[in-house]
Amino acid sequence: MSSHPLSKPEFVAIVAALMIVDALAIDIMLPALPNIGDTFAVLRENDRSLVITVFIIGFGLPQIFFGPLVDRFGRRRPILWGLAAYIVCALAGAVAPSFLWLLILRFLQGTAAAAVRVGLNATIRDRYSGKEMAEVLSLVLSIFLLVPIIMPTVGQLIILAAPWQYIFVAMAAIAAATWVWTFLRLGETQRPEDRRSLDFGVVAEGFLIVLRNRRAFFYGVAAVFLQGAILGMVVTTQQIFTEIYPWGVFYPLSMVIIAGSAAITSLIASRVLGRIGLRRCSHGGSILIPVITFGAALVSLGPGLPDWGFLLAMVLLAPCIVPSFAGSGALSMEPLGEVAGTAAAVFGLFQMVFGALLGFGIAQAYDGTVIPLLVGMGVMGICAFGCFAIAERGRMFGRDQAPAPVPVEAF
Repeated sequence: MSSHPLSKPEFVAIVAALMIVDALAIDIMLPALPNIGDTFAVLRENDRSLVITVFIIGFGLPQIFFGPLVDRFGRRRPILWGLAAYIVCALAGAVAPSFLWLLILRFLQGTAAAAVRVGLNATIRDRYSGKEMAEVLSLVLSIFLLVPIIMPTVGQLIILAAPWQYIFVAMAAIAAATWVWTFLRLGETQRPEDRRSLDFGVVAEGFLIVLRNRRAFFYGVAAVFLQGAILGMVVTTQQIFTEIYPWGVFYPLSMVIIAGSAAITSLIASRVLGRIGLRRCSHGGSILIPVITFGAALVSLGPGLPDWGFLLAMVLLAPCIVPSFAGSGALSMEPLGEVAGTAAAVFGLFQMVFGALLGFGIAQAYDGTVIPLLVGMGVMGICAFGCFAIAERGRMFGRDQAPAPVPVEAF
């Protein structure tokens, strides 16, 4: 590893690259879902989305086990070992003999990505907190959101030129390049004296610290509903733009427009979150989500929603979801620095498993119209706002506060 100190811009870039590897396993796969279904004779079209959902569940469930390990052994090693396992699973996916084996490998690939994400989130919290953490997360999101812009197109080009299995080879190659960069430049951020024992009592205490902090807990749960809205949109838009609207192979263009607006929003949010406040941005964004989605649903039930109208609704959601998601993530971790690994694991588990199930539920509700997606996202926004209200005991849109000195605010 290089002895030169890691600057903030390079730290943001490495964090974004590591998060991109996780998202890569989702977005680059989207154009290939019909091809995978045809190869393995998947009868129900909606079951193709299991390739995405199984990865996300594998990404979420094991995080609860990685949290205490990250607090005990540090952040760097879990990131590197997890990324190496991710590469192996990607290469194995290219030669999967059946749909079942592909799903098993996708689950294992998600598990490997879980180790990376828990270590990474703890690394971010080691270096930053509060507004600074939200600003870093927004900068990371502005880079991270290039994945939905670029990778569906890359996936489409790959399957136009070669069998869909080469998507897994490309995935492994990008992850390998990221592993080398991380190995050379990202050092350990946890101080040796802050490492926690794996003794059962100490581990249980860490989980209790996270679960008993009402404010942190409900901000974390709010992110679950926001994640469900995002995943429902990601999984369903491919069917909407290819079946309802005649975009066909030009479907990736819709993701360019939607994710591009989100990336621009993230870049702007990194500069204004500190001025407006995390709470005001999060609370305001969540309440606007149902306003936009229910409005679009009413138009669809009435005169009908054209493709540009649906696309406009998705674009308008970006300034609502991005600040809410970044703010809820920072506020959930703000008072939990002493158990950052465990906190990252708990909230990661909630967001990815339950968020994936909510997103999968929205995807399964698809009935050939845009109504299930729009209503589902609107309900997710209402639920997120309700969690914010519980976290703040009804005192909404308030100014940001300093973290409590003892992070055990009970319910």
